[in-house]
Amino acid sequence: MKTVDIHLHLLSSEVRFDRLFDKFVITFFAKKMGIDAKELIENPYQTYVKSVVEGIQNSEHIEKTVLFGVDAKVDNSGKELHKDLTVCATNEDTLKVYQQNKESIIPFFSINPMRPDALDLIDKYHELGFKGAKFLQNYWGVDTSEARYRPYFEKLKQKNIPLIIHIGSESSVHSVKSCEALSMLNHPLEVGVTTIAAHLALSYEPLSILKALSKNPKNFNEEYHQLLEMLHTHKTLYADISALLTPVRAKVLPHLSKQKDIHHKLLYGSDYPVPFTTIFNSYDLSLKKRLELYKIDNPFDRYAKIMLEYFPHESEIYTNWQKILEL
Repeated sequence: MKTVDIHLHLLSSEVRFDRLFDKFVITFFAKKMGIDAKELIENPYQTYVKSVVEGIQNSEHIEKTVLFGVDAKVDNSGKELHKDLTVCATNEDTLKVYQQNKESIIPFFSINPMRPDALDLIDKYHELGFKGAKFLQNYWGVDTSEARYRPYFEKLKQKNIPLIIHIGSESSVHSVKSCEALSMLNHPLEVGVTTIAAHLALSYEPLSILKALSKNPKNFNEEYHQLLEMLHTHKTLYADISALLTPVRAKVLPHLSKQKDIHHKLLYGSDYPVPFTTIFNSYDLSLKKRLELYKIDNPFDRYAKIMLEYFPHESEIYTNWQKILEL
């Protein structure tokens, strides 16, 4: 199986891991993410980009990856209100990585629709070769249902640009909970935009750990089930399986693997560099299989090998990217 990873983040070129806590976490996770911990601390951005490119190039299963940053939070005048120093990579940085690694990278832009020149920026980056758009509207505090964003979605539709929208719980950056809702999909879908619901709308209540880890579909959040129904009824709606290997999300894999009637609407994605656990997780794989998967060095192949346990080589999820990307 060879596929395209539809969901991978570029880190900010300003990212730093100077805190004691950062160094501890990096030492713990870096090796399993395919990154040299010492190099990551000393030269974070360049080390990260190098590890991503080499990881894809050396992968058995990932042919190319969609790569995107996240725009800053701005006000109506375009004034910057907040720029997360980890996730807010610029479109210019994404473009540079793409231009240097065209055999491995598919660039998506991230443009906050509150920017006064957002429509012009869509034209600019589309002409430069960007193939899609990424929204983190929950970080921006953008309610996509507002009428003022219609020209933005109409521009995406006009240029046949697919849009990835974060749906469900967010823990990496400050998040406006109302903007994580499934309803954030409605406006672009109404316009006819090819829309990708990231993370399958999975969310959980932090105070209900037992329910959060339950493998009983009755305990999955309601929006997950609603999204599966929407995949039946909305022609231009897709969903990606990114970040499904975090403990509170992995529980859905046995259930999702059986919903074959919507597999033609699922897209393979990882959400790298979000760390994931192989052994300590809520899916139903045996300990022997978990240990076997844990030994896989390439993090992109480790993610793929786990998904192959639930979606075999011939599954549509590995070729559905061809329906939305023109390469």
